[in-house]
Amino acid sequence: MRAVTWQGRREVSVDSVPDPTIAAPNDAIIRVTSTGICGSDLHLYEVLGPFMGKGDVLGHEAMGVVEEVGPEVRTVAPGDRVVIPFQISCGHCYMCGQGLQTQCETTQVRETGMGAALFGYTKLYGEVPGGQAEFLRVPQAQYTPIKVPQGPPDDRFVYLSDVLPTAWQAVEYANIPPGGSVVVLGLGPVGDMSARVAVQRGAGRVIGVDLVPERLDRARARGIEVIDLRETDNLAKEIRGRTDGRGPDSVIDAVGMEAHGSTAAKLAQQVAGVLPDAMATKVMERAGVDRLTALYSAIDIVRRGGTISLIGVYGGAADPMPMLTLFDKQVQLRMGQANVKRWVDDIVPLLARDDDPLGVDTFATHRLPLAEAPRAYDMFQKKQDGAIKVLLRP
Repeated sequence: MRAVTWQGRREVSVDSVPDPTIAAPNDAIIRVTSTGICGSDLHLYEVLGPFMGKGDVLGHEAMGVVEEVGPEVRTVAPGDRVVIPFQISCGHCYMCGQGLQTQCETTQVRETGMGAALFGYTKLYGEVPGGQAEFLRVPQAQYTPIKVPQGPPDDRFVYLSDVLPTAWQAVEYANIPPGGSVVVLGLGPVGDMSARVAVQRGAGRVIGVDLVPERLDRARARGIEVIDLRETDNLAKEIRGRTDGRGPDSVIDAVGMEAHGSTAAKLAQQVAGVLPDAMATKVMERAGVDRLTALYSAIDIVRRGGTISLIGVYGGAADPMPMLTLFDKQVQLRMGQANVKRWVDDIVPLLARDDDPLGVDTFATHRLPLAEAPRAYDMFQKKQDGAIKVLLRP
């Protein structure tokens, strides 16, 4: 089959790799019909290369049609249309029972001390072949797949793999009071969708912050209040001026480790990127290499007693945190990978509505054949041609 593989820093290619096969009784094989490029994939493209292996199959946002199932899989059958969450979870362990599928005790990658295995996402998370491919092996298929109706275009459902539940959890963790205010830092795919979900769930005021014109325009077109970082030299002052002088009830950091404006951390990431992999891995596992501008801004912006929801990906082990400010302001901080299956029942009714309240049908800015993945990654990473969300069609 053809698949998108990691070849090195800022280098992916579409190659022929062996077709996946049933390896365990609870496996399934799906024929992929749509697969997204996520902002998290760009971390692999740039910063997290030391944790990748040449030839690793990328991608963790996939949906398609079941081709084959193992003898212990009874919840889906060949011909079913399914979305595959980005994490692999069993559905029966203690953590899954708590709605913490990203901590699944059956698939935890214990040798690296990490949570549930993820599709297409580094040695840290099991190095499981990903979904930017023609076919995908799905472990724990008795629980992992999300069965969706036949008929509507893939765009209606593919974001259940990551974007929608990640945005939903971001808003849930933000604890926005009814009619309250929230600032969303970063209007990439997850930040954009988080702003939409916040409006849908009753936030009284949603302010999106970014510096990419196309992102700001998309949010503005949906009635989201926006702030262009290029036009303000004091973001906290600007936001307090719009929120009765105290700041918003909640802040969602949808930026993560590669925030603009963190010169020293950017240098640390660049240095790690040119070290031999074994050395770079140790540096990243033990040092503070995240660019923390967005997180520091969130801490500064949020009102006293407010909540920060951290949904952007961070990877440093020893990042400096302003604990005095966090403690003094009595800030609540929640974070973590989205527990996809926990939120599906909340989201699916919105996808069934004819009025498409979250705008999923038009959420993708680019739909390209799988063969154009290298160009798509480059375009997305450089924020060219208005690329905000790219779907690949195998």
